[in-house]
Amino acid sequence: MPLTDLVPDPGAVERIATGSTWAEGPVWIPATRTLRWSDIPGDRIMQWHADDGTTSVYADRVEFTNGRTLDRDASVVQCSHGRRRVERDRDGVVEPIVASWDGVRFNSPNDVVVAPDGTIWFTDPDYGITQSREGHAGYLEYGDHAVFRFDPATGRVRPVVLDVEEPNGLAFSPDGTTLYVADSSASEGSDVGNRWIRAYDVVDGIRCNNGRVFAQFAVDEGVPDGIRVDEDGNVWSSSARGIIVVAPSGDRIGTVPVPEVVANLCFGGDDGTTLFIAATTSIYRVATTARDAHGIALRP
Repeated sequence: MPLTDLVPDPGAVERIATGSTWAEGPVWIPATRTLRWSDIPGDRIMQWHADDGTTSVYADRVEFTNGRTLDRDASVVQCSHGRRRVERDRDGVVEPIVASWDGVRFNSPNDVVVAPDGTIWFTDPDYGITQSREGHAGYLEYGDHAVFRFDPATGRVRPVVLDVEEPNGLAFSPDGTTLYVADSSASEGSDVGNRWIRAYDVVDGIRCNNGRVFAQFAVDEGVPDGIRVDEDGNVWSSSARGIIVVAPSGDRIGTVPVPEVVANLCFGGDDGTTLFIAATTSIYRVATTARDAHGIALRP
């Protein structure tokens, strides 16, 4: 498949907002026709309004929020570095969802997805406790980095992936049987650490088996951070070059160039086919023919 089947004009990336320090965690909110994202070092949440093209501060002093997604009730589930928890924002009222496992706090939840069965899965690297501009100094209370699964019905939280050095973005295949996890542990410009996306078989919706490398990035491509999967199973990943698109087979489809280092991305817009890109200081968008694999029920 040529890239232009998915992105008719890869050169038509348009900047729609700027002024962030490090833009992350975008999500499209259909009810208000807004794009919401985190400016992590700025300790604020921003919104771009499709109706008039303006940008506003949604909230500040937010304890270094990062990734977010919509839940089935259209509330926003988001990660908080500063509070070391996953939390829910419902019309501006923020409440905790889960903040600990086995009696100890998480490191700094980074990105989050809602699984097809309604459980909440999130990554937990250490950026918020080791990087001063992204949270508060701390230590690994459970001694590792993990991907966790939280079941709102039972209140149970459990680690499901423990073999990723710095788990970052995550996404499910369209049928929910494969979990993709970005490992961004590589040092900038070197071969130290990992710069790949791993894939796992999801068994009975609660376990991850058969971990393997799905896509490897070159040094000059930076590291994968946020990722999304479309309805055809293609994986869309952030990188230092732009958006790298990988087929379900693991074959490269192509790269959409972006003029800043990309942190994260999401599908949105009125028909769900606009790709919004959070890249360093700015938000970009580009038209596609794709839609998020698990966003259908969240469209108006």
